[in-house]
Amino acid sequence: MRSFDAVNASEPGLVVVEVAASDEKTALAAFAELGERWATSGPSEVWRVPGEPGVRVRTYARTSRFDQP
Repeated sequence: MRSFDAVNASEPGLVVVEVAASDEKTALAAFAELGERWATSGPSEVWRVPGEPGVRVRTYARTSRFDQP
């Protein structure tokens, strides 16, 4: 498991979202859906974990709606 910089989730309303999917297309489709609901940093580069199936992608997101501070 890759670590993340705690600064990216250090204030209320910020989360780190990591998606594990069978393939890159599916993972990026999940992030497209997240981006319609939350303000996100966009997907990271896709990576694989040795010995585990599929791919992973991460984003940093603000859980409040776009129109809220």
